[in-house]
Amino acid sequence: MLLAAGRGERMRPLTDATPKPLLVVQGKPLLQWPLEALARGGFDRAVVNTAWLGEQIAQMFPSVFTFQPSSNKPVSLSNQERSVDAMQIRYSHEGQDFGGALETAGGIARALPLLCPPPAAVATQADGVFWVLAGDVFAPDFAFRQADVDRFVASGRLAHLWLVPNPEHHPRGDFGLAPDPHGSDGTALALNLDDDDPRPRYTYSTIGLYRAALFAPPWCDIAPGNPHGIKAPLVPLMRAAMDQQRVSAELYTGRWTDVGTPQRLEQLNAAQ
Repeated sequence: MLLAAGRGERMRPLTDATPKPLLVVQGKPLLQWPLEALARGGFDRAVVNTAWLGEQIAQMFPSVFTFQPSSNKPVSLSNQERSVDAMQIRYSHEGQDFGGALETAGGIARALPLLCPPPAAVATQADGVFWVLAGDVFAPDFAFRQADVDRFVASGRLAHLWLVPNPEHHPRGDFGLAPDPHGSDGTALALNLDDDDPRPRYTYSTIGLYRAALFAPPWCDIAPGNPHGIKAPLVPLMRAAMDQQRVSAELYTGRWTDVGTPQRLEQLNAAQ
């Protein structure tokens, strides 16, 4: 799932007439970068939530979006992984349905029937697992791999997060990392650290794998499909699951930028 419902207040006036995921970064709309990366990993379906100027996003990326051959070359794929030439995209239009964005957990809960159609929305089934990432983050080298999905499914955890070194605009970070004493897959546990805990924190990249069970009781009390349009943040669910050692994480050190201000956008485009 690609999160593309935000207003992009810090990007104004650029986002007054253009939704943030359609701002051009190094020659492509920002949202196209993760779509192409998912396709390189062999994933051929995506769900996108929208609100502000969402009709523009749906026009730019139709229900079947075909990639240009030059933009979709496989990168370091195993024999079990292959790139795809087209992406099937389904939309959760929060703006049309409820007049605005539902925040991250509310938006995922709303889109869950699209992400995991019944009866797949069962925590023990592989189809109850899905990628989530923000459509306004630039991580051109990140590889979406089926092997990571398989590892996560086998782990039984509720989420697996990719953290990054803290950028200048977020020096305190979000979550800690600790070895998993019961794990054998090489990943670490994500830690919900107290404010006075001296251990290092890292920033959540917005890239993660999630299990549908995180958006159901006892973790989340929103009704399936969020029919009432309840707004709810994701972080409280994540922290509660971390406290029960149900969230794993790893550190990603590739290129990553939260394209949150016109200055950062300008810097990215000047570096191409």
